[in-house]
Amino acid sequence: MVDVGKWPIFTLLSPQEIASIRKACVFGTSANEAIYITHNDEVFVFGLNCSNCLGTGDNQSTIVPKKLEALCGKKISSLSYGSGPHVVLCTEDGEVYAWGHNGYSQLGNGTTNQGITPVQVCTNLLMKKVVEVACGSHHSMALAVDGDLYAWGYNNCGQVGSGSTANQPTPRRVSNCLQGKIVVGIACGQTSSMAVVNNGEVYGWGYNGNGQLGLGNNGNQLTPCRVAALHSVCVLQIACGYAHTLALTDEGLLYAWGANTYGQLGTGNKSNQLSPVQIMMEKERVVEIAACHSAHTSAAKTQSGQVYMWGQCRGQSVTFPHLTHFACTDDVFACFATPAVMWRLLSVEHEDFLTVAESLKKEFDSPETSDLKFRVDGKYIHVHKAVLKIRCEHFRTMFQSYWNEDMKEVIEIDQFSYPVYRAFLEYLYTDSVDLPPEDAIGLLDLATSYCENRLKKLCQHIIKRGITVENAFSLLSAAVRYDAEDLEEFCFKFCVNHLTEVTQTSAFWQMDGSLLKEFIAKASKCGAFKN
Repeated sequence: MVDVGKWPIFTLLSPQEIASIRKACVFGTSANEAIYITHNDEVFVFGLNCSNCLGTGDNQSTIVPKKLEALCGKKISSLSYGSGPHVVLCTEDGEVYAWGHNGYSQLGNGTTNQGITPVQVCTNLLMKKVVEVACGSHHSMALAVDGDLYAWGYNNCGQVGSGSTANQPTPRRVSNCLQGKIVVGIACGQTSSMAVVNNGEVYGWGYNGNGQLGLGNNGNQLTPCRVAALHSVCVLQIACGYAHTLALTDEGLLYAWGANTYGQLGTGNKSNQLSPVQIMMEKERVVEIAACHSAHTSAAKTQSGQVYMWGQCRGQSVTFPHLTHFACTDDVFACFATPAVMWRLLSVEHEDFLTVAESLKKEFDSPETSDLKFRVDGKYIHVHKAVLKIRCEHFRTMFQSYWNEDMKEVIEIDQFSYPVYRAFLEYLYTDSVDLPPEDAIGLLDLATSYCENRLKKLCQHIIKRGITVENAFSLLSAAVRYDAEDLEEFCFKFCVNHLTEVTQTSAFWQMDGSLLKEFIAKASKCGAFKN
């Protein structure tokens, strides 16, 4: 299962928000921006917002997801991003939208003004159904369903394929050697472009200083040029890193070429390759390859599901494909790429399978599966004897003292309140507690009575986190009563540091007389009453 939580930026979202995600993409020069599509086809963005790349209409960063109304319901099918960053996507209806950095006309709207909201790219594309988009550092490409390819934006090295080095302000069809060809796959390096046509031929154009076009030389190409070295194979997929390229054939063979400073070609050395070199020859059939123009990392997945990575992996240079424990190539980029971006628009699969912990949490207070009930303040709490016996010594002892036939189906509890006892039982199922500090006092009492030391520490943490001037003396009294020394010291120091305010509260004067005297004496020793 793909877990978007492996990308640090998604830790900002709640479990409910994570569960709503159907597709997602992390992008940006530091992987500090993200876009996601929900099961209801709503589109949200959050993050740093460099160059207005979130498309929210302003230049403000946000850690709270904001909805992009213009894209909701559009059924996004392909998305890519540049280094500015700029973002380009297409919908299932074949429409193309773009926003963000536009210093080189990479948004395709004929201007160099930043795009602060998503705007449809119209020139030469209105009558086309686009099925795939790809972005380099500052140029963009769109592939139509009929195999026509369009490119626009920065063109200093010929990456637009127009035959010149003039920037291209609007989408222009890439022709020359691609004239009459049906393109089926595209990819962009930083300043280079690659395409696969339906007969398995590969074409490259743009910057070639590291041999990333695979032409046997390092000269730039202003128009598409066929990678002749691959003439004997049929390529199905192409992927571009920052300055290297990977190609996967119909027989599951993997080829690599271009820059190799970090071992990203997987050849066992760091020498650039001007022509395709086959790698992973001793491995089984490869079924997927992955690279991203903002990183020097490579990944591949084999027929049996094994995932390999190589290149720049968290600062290390891995020169041979390394077998990982991951289940998908996306995890390689989440955990080891720099920056930790996504190499594609990720489809998130939410499995129905529940872990043991998730199953226990789900069955807490479930009348359908429980075999025991507690009645507290007239309310029932449904539990499972086996869980309670496993998790709590108090219940283990209690249940062992009964013969099975004498075991009650309902146990009355009168020494604790319903919120406190329910929180305790839920803790046995979840290992977590969610109570206000005032109720946590009662739970602390229970934890002390039942000798639940870990729960006692959790309660103390909740109380420390929720202490205020109004409740400080009540919490101090509770700490003393339940022999919680660390908590007592914490509450005492808080009261001393806020002495003027807390002595004006009713709780101060309602404190037990002996405890009040003890507090005054101890505080006086600290010099709290000098003034």
